[in-house]
Amino acid sequence: MNAPVSLEALYARLASPASAEDLSPLAGTPFVLVEGGESPPAPPACVPSCPVVAVGPTDADVVDVQVDSVAEAEPVIGAIERNPIASTTLVRLLRHNARTEVPDRLFAESLTYSTLQHGAEFQAWLAGRKRRPAAPEPDLPLVLVDRDDSELRLTLNRPHKRNAYSAELRDALCEALQLVADDPEADRAVLCGAGACFSAGGDLDEFGEATDAGRAHASRMTRSAALLMHALRDRIEARLHGACIGAGIELPAFAGRVKARPDAFFVLPEVSMGLVPGAGGTASILPRIGRRRLAYMALTGARIDAATALSWGLVDEVVEW
Repeated sequence: MNAPVSLEALYARLASPASAEDLSPLAGTPFVLVEGGESPPAPPACVPSCPVVAVGPTDADVVDVQVDSVAEAEPVIGAIERNPIASTTLVRLLRHNARTEVPDRLFAESLTYSTLQHGAEFQAWLAGRKRRPAAPEPDLPLVLVDRDDSELRLTLNRPHKRNAYSAELRDALCEALQLVADDPEADRAVLCGAGACFSAGGDLDEFGEATDAGRAHASRMTRSAALLMHALRDRIEARLHGACIGAGIELPAFAGRVKARPDAFFVLPEVSMGLVPGAGGTASILPRIGRRRLAYMALTGARIDAATALSWGLVDEVVEW
């Protein structure tokens, strides 16, 4: 790994579209490593088409991830080099979403996710994955809805699959959230998960099924648990335990209040698959922890424990229940 360059040197390369073209994985530059420090007074004319990783504190908006040492940069750089297109696409998406509101963030995320589903990095991940026969589903409601006076409890109910977020579970969750929206007497809803964890993320048995990117995008925009969660955020409390992976943190992060048990942990694994978060994470997690920490989580797939999540603002409280 090369030594970090100065912010001044980076800004000089961003002075024109012609010189900025080189800062792209397509030109052999999957990332730029820079020294921290004060941002140059004039903003750059262009933005790089690759992640910018800063070693040391900096106020430069061009920086996507900030670490404290070159050693701490190594896992970030390694992840970028393994999936450079997904990594670049992620940071460009986060730069965009930091300037927009939730509906536009979700629209951009969905388009990005649909595009990468047909990319070489995701296809390579699919080809290297051992597929297992899908186990039969028990004849149980996928989301339990219980009422206690003015409170509705919504429980993800696929414990045999660690509450993996399937298309059917998404539909059931949307129906449950719509019940909350339509009930004027429901002052509060509590979202939780049955079994060993809140949710282990997207159902891997369904990965690779989308063959029409446009239709997949339209489907996400037509029936969106993320949009419903956002609309109802002031009335929803999420209670998280165990694994909260991918959708297992992307969706509850929309809630107005997020509680986690001490055993909860959080992972965004999508970039390692050649994708970006696709259940709303680039809209919901962004205002909670900021663009740089979100980029770090998504690029590295690091496991974030409950204490760290609390200190970052990813959750609002760590408590036993």
